[in-house]
Amino acid sequence: MSFQAYLDTIEKKTGLTPRQLLTIAQEKGFADPAVKAGTILDWLKTDYDLGRGHGMALVHVIKKGPEIDAKHVGTTGPHRDESNMLWLDGVASKPV
Repeated sequence: MSFQAYLDTIEKKTGLTPRQLLTIAQEKGFADPAVKAGTILDWLKTDYDLGRGHGMALVHVIKKGPEIDAKHVGTTGPHRDESNMLWLDGVASKPV
């Protein structure tokens, strides 16, 4: 599953766009470099019932922003993405 597919599924499951979840995470102080991924994963599991795979996609966005490694862009592997920039503003507003 691609990073973007994980984020799209998170939106469907939680009703919140990745950007909304990013804002909540920032308000909780989770963007601080001292905060470990496990802490964020616990929050996502408790509040949104997200598993590790989906949670780690969001951890990436919280810690590193929406840019992903270009090595998966345009490949045929399971983690392929169309762009190295993830769309955080929701499935409905995603450009075609």
